[in-house]
Parts: sequence; C-alpha cells; structure tokens
Amino acid sequence: MKITAFNGSPRAEQSTTNIIVQKFLEGAKLAGAEVDNVFLINKNINHCTGCFSCWFKTPGQCVFNDDMKELLEKYMSSDIICFATPVYSWNMTAALKNFVDRLIPLRHPVTTKNDGHYDMELRVKFPEAIVISNCGFPGVKNFETIKEVFKSCNPALEIYRNCGTLLRTRDPEIKTVVDEYLEYVKKAGFELVTSNQVSDNTKCKLQMEISSPEEYVKMMNI
Repeated sequence: MKITAFNGSPRAEQSTTNIIVQKFLEGAKLAGAEVDNVFLINKNINHCTGCFSCWFKTPGQCVFNDDMKELLEKYMSSDIICFATPVYSWNMTAALKNFVDRLIPLRHPVTTKNDGHYDMELRVKFPEAIVISNCGFPGVKNFETIKEVFKSCNPALEIYRNCGTLLRTRDPEIKTVVDEYLEYVKKAGFELVTSNQVSDNTKCKLQMEISSPEEYVKMMNI
C-alpha cells in the first residue's frame, strides 16, 4: 500500500500540521505502507486558468509544464492520499486549493450525478482520501467549511485538531496530553493500513481535548 500526503501549509516541514501528518505516516509505515510527504509550497504549481485544454485539446494533459505532472503521477500511483492543511480564513490554504484545482486533467468533460451532487466523470479511479487539518483556535466550528469542502471526496478518515499551537508546547503537563494524542494519530495510520479502517475508539481519541477552550484562550491572550 502506498500513502501520499499533500501538505498545503506554507510552513512546510516546520508546520504544526506536519507534526500530525508525520505521526500518521509513521504509523502507516510501521504497518508496512510506503509513505511520501509532499510539501506543496516548495513545488512549482501554476494556477489553473480554466482553459479546458486538458479536456478538449490534449485530454488528460495540462498546458503547463510544471511540477504538477510529477504530482499527478504521485497522486494516481497512491492507494490513499492525504489532504493536509491548517485552517486559513475558515478554509484550506491557497497552496492546497491550487493543487486541488489542478487535478482537473483527471476528469472527463462528462457530467455525472450522485445523490443530488453533480460533478465531472473520472478519467481514472481516484485513490481513497483522508483529511488532516489543524487550527490555532479552540472548538470545532472553525472546521465546518473544510468539512463541507471535502465531503464530496467521501474521506475514509478525517482528523481535525483544534488548539493546534499546543502541539509544540513546552509545558510538561500539556505535553503529556499531546504525546498521548499523537500516539493515537500514529495508531490511526497503523489501523488504516492493517484493517482498511480506523476503530471507533481511535476515532474518538483523535477528538480528545488538549486544553479547555477557556484555558487556551487565556494562553492565547497573554
């Protein structure tokens, strides 16, 4: 099994989102999966211009000769892909959105309908998707937009981490909780590879509270 994470954080390797991604991939690798962690901000990806050449003039091939050619190959050769992003203005980052827009050559200009949702027909079978998102605010409301955006790809697993800045905490008490949380992220990666699903108990633990909203806001405002 091959799992590729496409990380949309502008901070790349230094991002708190990457702390979660790395732990998930660690668990997947321990279970025998081949893993890859791609930092989109370091790639040369032009913006889609909506010319539709990849549908009508050169089916399946974009007019831009940039890093997306390599990334599309990584995408399609994977069994599972991970969309990873911090929350920026209620949504995914521009880097990840730009990447997602450039997936258009993988579709045909033929309209399909599924449960009232209209889309374009797939040129090839897409890999299974998971979502990892990190937010610097407490609570779950800030993930509502991202959840709606990725609903159409029917994710096999969604990991939404609030109070994200605490993933780098130096407070011994909080770090104990963070370490416990990250072990469950690792376990999720392991379970997904070995069982093709994540247990309900692990999913529940992925939502564990690192800090109460009140205490977190107090720390933020100091």
